[in-house]
Amino acid sequence: MGAFASRISLPKRMRHHLLPALFPALLAGCTLGPDFHAPDVVAPTHWPEQPRDLAGTTYGGPVDIQWWKQFHDPVLDGLIERLAKQNLELQRGFQRILEARSQTRIAAAQGLPNLDWAGSYSRVHQSETGFISLVEPRPGAPNEYDFYQNTLGASWDLDLFGQIRRATEAQRAGQDAAIEARHGVALSTIATMVQSYMQLRGVQDQIAIAERHLALARHDVALAEARIANGAASSLDLAQARTERANTAAALPPLRNSESALINAIGLLLAEPPRSLSETLRRHPGVLPVVVPRAPIGIPSQLARRRPDIREAEARLHAATAGIGVAIAAFYPDITLTGQMGTQTLSAASFFSLPSRQFATGPTLSVPLFQGGRLRGTLALRRAEQRDAALAFHQTVLRAWNEVDDALTAYTQSQRRLVETETALKESRVAASVARERYRQGAVDFLQVDIAEAQALAAEAAASSNRIQIATAFVALYRALGGGWESAEFNRENTANTDD
Repeated sequence: MGAFASRISLPKRMRHHLLPALFPALLAGCTLGPDFHAPDVVAPTHWPEQPRDLAGTTYGGPVDIQWWKQFHDPVLDGLIERLAKQNLELQRGFQRILEARSQTRIAAAQGLPNLDWAGSYSRVHQSETGFISLVEPRPGAPNEYDFYQNTLGASWDLDLFGQIRRATEAQRAGQDAAIEARHGVALSTIATMVQSYMQLRGVQDQIAIAERHLALARHDVALAEARIANGAASSLDLAQARTERANTAAALPPLRNSESALINAIGLLLAEPPRSLSETLRRHPGVLPVVVPRAPIGIPSQLARRRPDIREAEARLHAATAGIGVAIAAFYPDITLTGQMGTQTLSAASFFSLPSRQFATGPTLSVPLFQGGRLRGTLALRRAEQRDAALAFHQTVLRAWNEVDDALTAYTQSQRRLVETETALKESRVAASVARERYRQGAVDFLQVDIAEAQALAAEAAASSNRIQIATAFVALYRALGGGWESAEFNRENTANTDD
């Protein structure tokens, strides 16, 4: 016959105290451990006041979930669309969500009834000198026979004290954490893509500036050579002109190297091989990004609900809190209802006959009497993990406030610098033009031209760099605000490579 579930025989005194306490729980069930409540977040009442005399200002409107479109760059928009479909980190994040869902399903299944069926057949030959020789055989009983068995078994852990329910709750919170982690990956990859693209446009603008100045330097060399031929200039002027030409040309290789590296970095975000985007991004170099005139940044109280890292930290705190309930429930008894029914026979003809049937049913009670301190140690561990998760949550919130404050300051100060760099650029161009004209007239030597053109090159490079700094500060601001991951293309789950 099938094996019967073993039962624990409790002392009479223990039965009198324990069993009456178990019956109410058996009827209603209970869930031990603390219930999770989202921690309170004390948010600033307002963001730092922003000056109104800048090219780009901020206001408290809803955060734009497609903030990169404020640059009005169709090439960038196309890259972001491809990013949502092709980025490998986003795909890995979705797989981790599937893993967490499976873990939740496994945990929840522990609280449901289990039903199994087994059937077997064997041809048996009993040894005449084995254990059978110790028992007087029934007259006419054969030593060799067929044995058929059919068993349907069921079991159900009643989960009286909520150990399985708390474990399932913890897994669901872990699933929420995986979802928020993927949102965080989306936020990070969007910001990295936009930042890399802006830096690429900045480098390409620096290349264009250097090439323009190289053309001027070549013209200056030709002018110096002509003046020497006419006896109006010395060989020193020619040497200085050639030096300026060589120095300007020497600035181009590092810039082109940076351009290639940034194109490859963008390609890597799209899971493309090296140089695959070179033709596209070099054929359409675009222009420097504009300063966004008005940027909506929401209100401080919305930040904790929008930033994925804060939401992930809250989910991990929830999971750790549920883990305490799992550890507490392990101290209490566990009852599992079990049952078996089926048939046993020596003849296939009587396989489904009533005399061949068998069954067994009853509860199994498991009581943790002595575990050597394991249960207390586990509970202490889970409580420490919960406190650590609470501290991590508050640290994440505090870091978020600091990142937004720093990003707002950087955005403001980079625009302050723009006013001065644009003024310096305008004046340096005038000075270079005047110096070049006066040299052509023979009023000054080439050193004055060299100095003026070097200043103009530096001013133009500084103005270009500052515009990129404003753009990257804008990117950092929206990254700190947690904007972008809500966009539909980054929440469309691609299940093409997953199994049902």
